[in-house]
Amino acid sequence: MKELLDTVTKPARYIAGELNARPFDMSARVKIAMCFPDVYEVGMSNLGMKILYHRINDTKDAACARVFTPWPDYADALRAAGRRLTALEGGLELRAFDAVAFTLPYEMCFTNILETLDLGGVPIRSDERGDGDPLVIAGGVCAFNPLPLSRFFDAFSIGDGEESIVDIIGALRDNEGRAARLAALSRVEGVYVPALHDGKSIITKRVVDDLDAAYFPTDIIVPYLETVHDRAVLEVARGCTRGCRFCQAGMLYRPPRERSAATLASQGEALIRSTGYDELSLCALSAGDYSALPELSAALSRRLSGARVKLSLPSLRVDSEIASSMGDAFEADVRKSSLTFAPEAGTQRLRDAINKGVTEDNATRAMREAVSAGVNNVKLYCMIGLPTETDDDVTGIADMIRRMLQGAGGGRRLRVSLSVAPFVPKPFTPFQWAAQDSIAEIDRKIALLKPKLPRAVTLHWHDPRLSRLEACFSRGDDRVGEVMEAAWRGGCRFDGWSEMFKPERWDAAFELTGVDPARYANRERGLDEPLPWDIIDAGVTKEYLRAEYLRALKGEPAADCRESGCRGCGLASDRFAGRCARAAVHSV
Repeated sequence: MKELLDTVTKPARYIAGELNARPFDMSARVKIAMCFPDVYEVGMSNLGMKILYHRINDTKDAACARVFTPWPDYADALRAAGRRLTALEGGLELRAFDAVAFTLPYEMCFTNILETLDLGGVPIRSDERGDGDPLVIAGGVCAFNPLPLSRFFDAFSIGDGEESIVDIIGALRDNEGRAARLAALSRVEGVYVPALHDGKSIITKRVVDDLDAAYFPTDIIVPYLETVHDRAVLEVARGCTRGCRFCQAGMLYRPPRERSAATLASQGEALIRSTGYDELSLCALSAGDYSALPELSAALSRRLSGARVKLSLPSLRVDSEIASSMGDAFEADVRKSSLTFAPEAGTQRLRDAINKGVTEDNATRAMREAVSAGVNNVKLYCMIGLPTETDDDVTGIADMIRRMLQGAGGGRRLRVSLSVAPFVPKPFTPFQWAAQDSIAEIDRKIALLKPKLPRAVTLHWHDPRLSRLEACFSRGDDRVGEVMEAAWRGGCRFDGWSEMFKPERWDAAFELTGVDPARYANRERGLDEPLPWDIIDAGVTKEYLRAEYLRALKGEPAADCRESGCRGCGLASDRFAGRCARAAVHSV
């Protein structure tokens, strides 16, 4: 491929052989192409893909190769030369694999799925594939509403993938032919096969009970290129009980589970020794909530003394105890770093409604601690268009930041970056029934907020047209898949990249297919209305989510169940075998 790679901007995206990459076993009985529907730098930052790549290669009779969606320069060069997209390891075209498995991290990569399949010579629709074609499988957070993608995928793996991927490999290994393999996959716990589903049966997500015993690779690949998250990553915990009513991950990844400090210290040392990274990131939905944070910090500091490794927490809440939790290792690093906080809303009334569980005093104290520690860059994240929001809540964002700056000592040395994103309703959250603001209303609210911000604040906001599209895919059904195919055929790809997003082409696709985007994005759903994702059991019950939505409309917050006791979300029920009750919080 050298003659093609010489013509593209980043050829290192398309070559293999990095440190710790596994050689591809051509003799393996089950060959899986692990695909990430974005560029190499983004995909190689995804922890789930790293885990599954190594998990498959460490499974008997299986081999895994990586595939990333080519940037348009390489994709166009492949088509012009009449060549097919090949996997990094082994050089096989996608159509030569037994399975092509995609991780689905966010909705705005969906057209890249079709782009990748087409470039690899795989028919994009499942009903167009025969025995000579691979099975196309999806997993990840977006698989929890499989309907928008059901015409393109043969199967969906719902929930934690470390164990289910082994069962999927077994179904492929022990059966021959498309029909037999699909039938075998439909019998795997947590796997949804659209072509064989009766429309009524419930698919229950897979849950890894014990993170200490769960598979976790410590010899991860070190990329040639600088990636989005260019560091070693330790997953300290999975799940969250804070109960933010807009947060899909906080609901989908329940029950809460932690790795012990002893296990993490061992894994962290092995990661640094095998990769040479100089930064170790502690990863969780809310890493500051990890119960053994001081013990872990001390253990890592002992094991990595002299290695000049920085510890970082990428997901702090504004009510986290920053310096005291991380100890000297983190304090030394925080003086050189920026900190990111997400108060989400500008007034306490709205923060109570969304159950954010933080106060303005929390945020002010966090900013004051950051300034005293030497930090001069602070990033803030808020949403607009949240359910029950008023104009006072919008302007309250500016008022809150002004008071935070004053409480932090005037903020003369502080640079504040505020990112504002339109609210997107997500399945399996209390706000799954809520309407998204129209594009015009979001534009109006941005115009209302912008002039009221302090001069020290730089404002960034998400394109509301992109957020509307995200809402359509998030709460869509199979008709949205028709729109997606029309948009891809019209030239849409890499929609999550601002320079690539073509809203006029999406408008044309909606018009061509006769689908009204407002029906999916801007319509409030009835509380008793059947929802496309009702065939999936994500653990939290519809009754619990409905009750939380009604509390939100009344502005009533709810306590964290780890502090107040079980609140009946569903994870402690018999159908999950009491997994939540057994979710032990480890200590050193």
